[in-house]
Amino acid sequence: MVGTIRESAQLLPQRAPAMTIGTRATVPSPAPAAEPPIDVDIPDPIVEIRDFDLWYGDFQALEGVSLRIPRNQITALIGPSGCGKSTLLRSINRMNDLIPFVRVRGEIAVDGRNIYEPGVDPVEVRRVIGMVFQKPNPFPKSIHQNVAFGARINGYRGDIDELVERALRQAALWDEVSQKLSDSGLALSGGQQQRLCIARAIAVSPDIVLMDEPCSALDPIATQRIEDLMRELAEDYTIVIVTHNMQQAARVSDRTAFMLAGDDRTGRLVEYGPTEQIFSTPRDERTEAYITGRFG
Repeated sequence: MVGTIRESAQLLPQRAPAMTIGTRATVPSPAPAAEPPIDVDIPDPIVEIRDFDLWYGDFQALEGVSLRIPRNQITALIGPSGCGKSTLLRSINRMNDLIPFVRVRGEIAVDGRNIYEPGVDPVEVRRVIGMVFQKPNPFPKSIHQNVAFGARINGYRGDIDELVERALRQAALWDEVSQKLSDSGLALSGGQQQRLCIARAIAVSPDIVLMDEPCSALDPIATQRIEDLMRELAEDYTIVIVTHNMQQAARVSDRTAFMLAGDDRTGRLVEYGPTEQIFSTPRDERTEAYITGRFG
């Protein structure tokens, strides 16, 4: 499956019918929403989202989201609480499949392959698209075992110690923990725990790393370390980050997508473009109102 995800394949030309990925479908198909322009400045995106809708039972959380995510860059998803940022992020590696009664329509293509096609194994999708959550969640295991966990369950046959060291170095944590790899990951500070979780995510060599507000529980010093780390990791990985911190989005991201929910609480993409343009000359007055703090 890893090979098939990474290989280029033709996208489905028609808007697909809704597909239930939870227990059962409960929502009739609504009329297709108008599709916002897809950014033509990204000719070879690693992720392409096309007219994507998602429901939790009867509630539609996302409608008509379309955007292209470039390789080896950081893309930030911003917007007020409840606008669908985290739902969209979790859709990119099918984490929402774990929630009952979820229903989707549209396409999310990774390297040209629609990951919502019938027959695509979501477990294999998650092997090439890692996830770092809002709150650090190291396993109750040693630092070494935390980093090696994913590689071992995926049948890694190389030198596991070398793999652990490489991942910890990439996560800017090796110098701090190299002499205590047998200590519990839970004994680390919050910022170190989050970098340990990043090391665990990249140890399986994903193409994409998703980060859901990875600094929200950290102090300013730890936040700066994570932000510096993201810029370094972008040389080797594509990063998509959800953040409520406008300054953080402006500092670390190459491109920014602003999302907003209306009175119906359905999240939609309002504007997407280079971060500098979004924060300096937004095209939509709602984007300007949000980034200048007039709401949200």
